[in-house]
Amino acid sequence: MITQAPRGTGDIYGAQMDRWHYVESEIASLMKAWHYGEIRTPMFEHTELFQRGVGDTTDIVQKEMYTFEDKGKRSITLKPEGTAGAARAYLEHNLYADPQPTRLYYITPCFRYEKPQAGRERQFTQFGVELYGAESPYADAEVISVAYSLLKRLGLKNVGLHINSLGCPECRKVYNENLTAYLNKYKDGLCEDCQERLSRNPLRILDCKVPTCKEIVAGAPSMLDFLCDDCQAHFDKVKDLLTAMDIPYIVDPGIVRGLDYYTRTVFECICGDIGAQSTVIGGGRYDHLIEELGGDPVPAVGFGTGIGRILMSMEAAGVEVPQPDPLFVYIANRGDEAAREASVLTYRLRSLGISAENDLSGRSVKAQMKYANKKNARYTMVLGEDELAGGKAALKEMATGETREISFRNLEEWSALLK
Repeated sequence: MITQAPRGTGDIYGAQMDRWHYVESEIASLMKAWHYGEIRTPMFEHTELFQRGVGDTTDIVQKEMYTFEDKGKRSITLKPEGTAGAARAYLEHNLYADPQPTRLYYITPCFRYEKPQAGRERQFTQFGVELYGAESPYADAEVISVAYSLLKRLGLKNVGLHINSLGCPECRKVYNENLTAYLNKYKDGLCEDCQERLSRNPLRILDCKVPTCKEIVAGAPSMLDFLCDDCQAHFDKVKDLLTAMDIPYIVDPGIVRGLDYYTRTVFECICGDIGAQSTVIGGGRYDHLIEELGGDPVPAVGFGTGIGRILMSMEAAGVEVPQPDPLFVYIANRGDEAAREASVLTYRLRSLGISAENDLSGRSVKAQMKYANKKNARYTMVLGEDELAGGKAALKEMATGETREISFRNLEEWSALLK
């Protein structure tokens, strides 16, 4: 049916749009304080970018991408997440030549073909942070502090930070051998997807949500027991910094994230108010992503979150969002000349930054005033023959019923009302 949005998508308007604007404005304010610059990348990229960056063993690449062939016979994919596109832009525009580190953020539409459910739509808006060019644990702690600060800034209190380390390729190789040996003993009990992952990327099995797989994974060896000295020192420093910042955390060996590019630190911010879909923010370090895309090695760390997921958490937690400013003045009219005057006055007030409306439909004054009430106008004014002749009109404050006479053509008097 053409009068319904495609499954897994939706429209945002009215009061819901006001809530989105509030969250986006808080993000922009936070990013200004942390001195991260905004980047906007295309909604679609060459499919190979995600195959190489996200990883061809991930569910995203194997099952969830919207991929098509364009008129030039090129394979194109609507971006399922924002990091790969930001990394491609970092390389393409030689941002590594700028003073490092490079701090970026984005608010961008993303697309994944998956079963729609609360907090998971096929089109969603992702807010992400990317920090390139710093390999120290101080960068990890900074990015985690951004995520934690945003949720606190938005009024979410029931937030838990879970952290883990996935090590480097060297210590992860040893871990994968031990993990594979363990999982092979229970291979027949794994789901079909995990049986395939066992030979290609056993780490992905730790992230499986199938109950039988979760039960098997519960007894699996922990990556934390296989960290090399450097990775252990890095992780210990991250924990020390978070403690010094008064950011509480839980070390959770089950945090592996769903993308192949993660190394060392991974983390999730959990909101206990939204039930099963409790992960609100997820991220970590990905020191080999730029190299995987064809560049020289560049350390990087970041996170991503769905704005819809944040709003769902805020609603579940009962967080009140500040209401937008109401309509300042509604100018009603009687007759054609007054309607003309009302239109001109409305235009001039709007040019001053004063929110104003006037009747566009030729309604009666009574109907116009009902409309003004529904719009929660702070003031109303009625223009008719007498008002036009004298250049003055009664301005009524709707909350108190008080009126005052003003020279309505004198824009200085209007400006004085705002002070």
